[in-house]
Amino acid sequence: AAAGRALGARAAALHAANAVGGTYSPDAAAAGKRALRARALGFLTALDPEARAARAQFAAAGNMTERMAALALLVAHGRGEAALAEFHAAWAHDRLVVDKWFAVQAAGTPPAEAVATVGRLTRHPDFDWKNPNRFRAVIGSFAAANPAGFHAPDGSGYRLVTDWLLRLDPVNPQTTARLAATFGNWRIFDPERQRLMQAELERLAALPGLSRDTGEIVGRLLRGPGA
Repeated sequence: AAAGRALGARAAALHAANAVGGTYSPDAAAAGKRALRARALGFLTALDPEARAARAQFAAAGNMTERMAALALLVAHGRGEAALAEFHAAWAHDRLVVDKWFAVQAAGTPPAEAVATVGRLTRHPDFDWKNPNRFRAVIGSFAAANPAGFHAPDGSGYRLVTDWLLRLDPVNPQTTARLAATFGNWRIFDPERQRLMQAELERLAALPGLSRDTGEIVGRLLRGPGA
């Protein structure tokens, strides 16, 4: 917000000046313009509680890059409900795009609502937890890309992720092991978060029949550096 205030009207000018017309092109110049336009849109949205510029870009976007940039901002600012419904209705037939739809919510929902949102996403009819891409889009995106939500002071983010890792390990130990590594930096946090994360790692370690893949990762994390 401070950067947006400092830029003032220049943010709107940057956003308008970097619109890329015509057929979508992945070349460096066009990609750079889209990236700068997305950054300018972020500044505009930070200053507008109604997120009008993001809503306008979402409605008018002629490519997935710009539509997703706008959708991510709407989600982050708590204004994404209608856009999310519209996006899903339009792209429900495309598995890869639906993965993006899940991921943008798991990663971008404000911290106070993040755990509840991810819980709701896991109950969505399109959430196939046995599909590795879909699992990573929800649980992986939350753990890796929504740090304030994952590290909720009450430990609810840790518990949610561990609950799903316990369920996944017998089915897909490789994905479970990779996502268990999300707890890898647990020792750098404050004592209470360390305690909460250690408890979840120990809960994983105690799973009867824990896979070797996951067991190796969890054991190494619990033993600490140099183990």
